Amino acid sequence: MGIPILKLGECLLISIQSELDDQTAVEFQEDLLAKIHETSARGVVIDITSIDFIDSFIAKILGDVVSMSRLMGATVVVTGIQPAVAITLIELGITFEGVLSAMDLESGLEKLKQELGE
Repeated sequence: MGIPILKLGECLLISIQSELDDQTAVEFQEDLLAKIHETSARGVVIDITSIDFIDSFIAKILGDVVSMSRLMGATVVVTGIQPAVAITLIELGITFEGVLSAMDLESGLEKLKQELGE
């Protein structure tokens, strides 16, 4: 089963509720990019609160998803980054440069609204 991508105004909201396997991560990448294109979304919030640990492949896919979303013109906010995930991302050189982050989904949505001028 894929990861649900909800449309909320001009934004897309994704809440990853379980650890990602390689196939699900690749499908998520494809689905999100297609949805950004289909809806002309201006913003994306990716909530990863439920992810306690990621391996190098999932970290790369997550970094790629963020970069690709930005390349397509969407402002990205990543929320709920757990300490172990933050450590893994930095150790692998994935910095999410220019990407907003927030502690929780509510704060992330607020930050995205401010960034988009809503």
